[in-house]
Amino acid sequence: MQAELLNEHESGNEKPGYDFIVVANRLPVDRVEGDDGELSWRRSPGGLVTAIAPVMQESDGAWVGWHGSPGEELEPFENDRISLIPVPLDEEDLELYYEGFSNSTLWPLYHDVIVPPEFHRTWWDNYKKVNKRFAEATAKVAAHGATVWVQDYQLQLVPKLLREARPDLRIGFFNHIPFPSPGIFSQLPWRKQILEGLAGADVVGFQRTADASNFLRCMRRYTDRTVKGSLAIPPVSSEGNSASLNICRAEAHPISIDTRQVAEMAHDPEIMARAKQIRHELGDPKTVLLGVDRLDYTKGIRHRLKAYGELLADGEIHVGDACLVQVASPSRENVERYQQLKDQVELMVGNLNGEHDTMEHTAIRYLHHSYPMREMIALYLAADIMLVTSLRDGMNLVAKEFVAAHTDDTGMLVLSEFTGAADQLTQSVLVNPHDIDGMKSGILRALRMDPTDSARRMRRMRRHLREHDVASWSKAFLASLAQPLPIDLLV
Repeated sequence: MQAELLNEHESGNEKPGYDFIVVANRLPVDRVEGDDGELSWRRSPGGLVTAIAPVMQESDGAWVGWHGSPGEELEPFENDRISLIPVPLDEEDLELYYEGFSNSTLWPLYHDVIVPPEFHRTWWDNYKKVNKRFAEATAKVAAHGATVWVQDYQLQLVPKLLREARPDLRIGFFNHIPFPSPGIFSQLPWRKQILEGLAGADVVGFQRTADASNFLRCMRRYTDRTVKGSLAIPPVSSEGNSASLNICRAEAHPISIDTRQVAEMAHDPEIMARAKQIRHELGDPKTVLLGVDRLDYTKGIRHRLKAYGELLADGEIHVGDACLVQVASPSRENVERYQQLKDQVELMVGNLNGEHDTMEHTAIRYLHHSYPMREMIALYLAADIMLVTSLRDGMNLVAKEFVAAHTDDTGMLVLSEFTGAADQLTQSVLVNPHDIDGMKSGILRALRMDPTDSARRMRRMRRHLREHDVASWSKAFLASLAQPLPIDLLV
C-alpha cells in the first residue's frame, strides 16, 4: 500500500492535495429531501463539526468519511466550503465493522465492561479492512506535509497505516470515549495491534487525564515501547517502517461546546416561549427534572429511574409538584443489547407511572425521539434540574449545554462523577450513580439548594464554559500537534 501511494503522490500526476484533513466515521453532512423531492446535503449538527469547520474553511481542508448510504459510491463533492471525500461502506461493513467490532467489542470494553464485549475474528478482520480503506482514501488526497486529524475509536488503526504510507504527514488522533485501564484492556485479543495503530499518531488526545494515563500504562505493558512522561518511545534499536519508529505523545484535551451559540439560542424569544409552553403542557409543576441521553446502557438511565421512583415512594417528591422528563434518543437499534435496554426502560417507566400518576399529572414523561437543537434548548430552559447519571462517559456535552443555556443563573446540574464533564463542572452536585441512596440525596440537595448558592455555582460553571469552548478545544489540540517533539524528555 505505502509504495503505491507514495509513488502516486510524488509522480506529479495528482493535484497537490489538501493541507488539513479530518478523518471520521461519518461525513459532517446529512442527505435531505426538499419539498420538490430533490435531494441535497445539509451540515450535520454537533460540536465536532462546529469546532473544525472554520479551520477547514481557512486552510484548504477536506473531510474523509462515510456519507450514510450503504452500498453507494460517490465522487468527492463540496458542501458549505468544505471538500468531502466519501468512503463507501456496504451492509457487511456496517454489520461487522460498525455494529460488530466498533460497537459490540470496543464500545463496551472501553466503557468498563458495563456489558460483556464480544470478540469475533470476522469482526476484527472487517475492522482492519475498513480502516485500511479510510487510510488509503486519506493518503491519496493529502498534500505533502499536511495535517491529518483522525477521530474516534472506529478508526484506531488509521494513524499507523497513514504513517506507513505517508511519513511526511503530521497525524493527530482524538479518542472521544474513555480509554480503559490495562486490566480491562488486556481482554482484547488484538490489544497490541490497536495500541500500535494509535502510536502511529504524533499526538493522541483524550477527554481526561486518567484516559491518557491508561493509554500510556497499556503502551508500557503490552508493547515494547518505553514510556517517559507523556511520550511512548520505540526501542532505540528498532528497525522497521516509519510507523514503528514514531514517537507518540498522549495528552488530555477535553472537548466542549459552542457556548456562545447555546447562550444566544437561549435568548431567542421563540425558544423562551416554547420553554414556558413545555412547562404548561407538563401541568406547571414546581420542579421539572430532565434527563437527555442516547438510549445507551452507559448512560445510567435505569439507575436514574430507580432513584427517582424511590423518592416518589418515600414521599420526598410528589407527582404534580415535580415531573421528570426523560428524552431517550434511539440508538443502535439493530444491536440486541440496545433492544433489551429499550424494553427495560419502557417497562420501568410504565411501572412507575402506573404506581404514581394521578388523573391530572404524570410522574415521568418519556420521549423516545431525537429532537433538533432548538427544541433541546427549550427543554433545558424548561427544566430546573438536569440529571446526568452516566455509568461511564467520555465527556457528556448535554451537561455543558444545560449549564450554558441557563444564562439567568437558575437551575442546577446533578452530574455523575464518571463523566469527563465532572472534571470541569465541579460546582455541580456530583453523584455516584451506582449508589442509589447517594443519588437520591444528590437530587434532593439540588431540589432544596438555596437559590443564591445555586446561582453562584451556575455562574462559575458558565464562566468556565465561556473560557473553554469547543473552538478553544480544537485550537489547543492542533497547536499541540504542530509543536516539535520535546527532545529534552528523550535524554
